[in-house]
Amino acid sequence: MIEINGITKRYGNKLAADNVSFTVNAGEIMGFLGPNGAGKSTTMNILTGYLSATEGSAKIDGIDIFENPIEAKRRIGFLPEQPPLYLDMTVSEYLNFVYELKGCRLEREKHIKEICDVVKITDVFHRVIRNLSKGYKQRVGIAQALIGNPPVLIFDEPTVGLDPKQIIEIRNLIKKLGKEHTIILSTHILSEVQAICDRIVVINQGRIVANEKTANLAHAVEDRRRMTYNICGPQNEVLKVLKSIPGVVYAEALGQRDSDSVSYMIESAENIDVRKPLFFAMAEKRWPVIGMDVMGMDLEDVFLALINDRSKQQNKKEKKGARA
Repeated sequence: MIEINGITKRYGNKLAADNVSFTVNAGEIMGFLGPNGAGKSTTMNILTGYLSATEGSAKIDGIDIFENPIEAKRRIGFLPEQPPLYLDMTVSEYLNFVYELKGCRLEREKHIKEICDVVKITDVFHRVIRNLSKGYKQRVGIAQALIGNPPVLIFDEPTVGLDPKQIIEIRNLIKKLGKEHTIILSTHILSEVQAICDRIVVINQGRIVANEKTANLAHAVEDRRRMTYNICGPQNEVLKVLKSIPGVVYAEALGQRDSDSVSYMIESAENIDVRKPLFFAMAEKRWPVIGMDVMGMDLEDVFLALINDRSKQQNKKEKKGARA
């Protein structure tokens, strides 16, 4: 449904997007992540036709956004971080204005009513937008993106500034829309991506550093194994023995779990399983191991690891260039 191939955007000597390529399949919700200045907004503005690209191509439903921009844009509903609202209009006036602006051919009254029902703004339909809460303004912004029933929706930070209840409501709305639309969701809220998205693309310094299913993203980063153990024994002595086990690169006491056990976080070297030597070391000291759990990387760990890895690679290139 969405194809971006080799998109590059230069501002003088600065690369805002560097050979960006990815696809989003029909019916998929893709999370687009990256730190500030990573190239997210540049990529989305190119995809929606707001910016030209220095190189590369972008297609919506097979239509090239550069060669046939009007037809491509008919297939896109875009909600920028700041919703494009006219605050002095009522919701009714604004949605009818957007209907005219987009040249929508669907039955006007029925179409707008269906959208208002979906985004739950029927009760404020005749109110002035300026007087609406932040949450309702976001809903009106989503409503304008839905005018014309475009197959592709692109949301840039749709929950920024909302309270927890409003965030949950907008998340649920996006998940519901994902059943009938292909969606790109750009956000800084990592838990939001985990809750909503089928796949995640991470961009840093203008380049894609990961493109994985949400459930598999941790595999995009090689990381040491981290586990927690609950062990009965004198804390200082247990910690000393844990640190001496071959393969253990870090050990830390996390605190007392119950009356006679302490929880420890163990980090092992890559591809080394320390469970058996740890068990035998504790058994030799007659310190019972009464619990064990694997600490998987959460999305925040993965995100930071990917960003840091990309920064290290960039620094190495710059140092090599300086030496040359």
